[in-house]
Amino acid sequence: MMPHPSLGGEMKPILALDLGRVRIGVAISDELQSLAHPLETIPADANAVSRIAKIAREKQIDHVVLGVPRQMNGQIGPAANEALRFAEKLRAILPCPVVTCDERLTTAAAHRALRHAGKKTRDTRHYVDQVAAQMILQSYLDRRAAGSSGCSA
Repeated sequence: MMPHPSLGGEMKPILALDLGRVRIGVAISDELQSLAHPLETIPADANAVSRIAKIAREKQIDHVVLGVPRQMNGQIGPAANEALRFAEKLRAILPCPVVTCDERLTTAAAHRALRHAGKKTRDTRHYVDQVAAQMILQSYLDRRAAGSSGCSA
């Protein structure tokens, strides 16, 4: 059972990542671990792991959820393998656990959501990754609240 702040248990936010070739979208939950919010977009370069570790320390993150883009048939393809390798790099440096979750089509869903909100694609290039990370995290939070995470440690 999860601790509850009103009962003296301390809850910390959860961080989620949408890994891309160029950018990594970052989202964070509230302390009650019920709502996801976009946080920032970081370059997917040699400094990415250290930047994520810094965020995890500064925000006192409980754990990190990394989206793994499985193929539509559920198989692990090149992009998913890259995400799993990235998860191992994170596990080696982060002060908290890293879990992976299937995140098929979240970037496409984020583009759709931003278009429906009246945003032009060229204006949302850096923000779309944060929205995709927010969708990964909100889905994870919702499944956890329903009793199933659908993720692996």
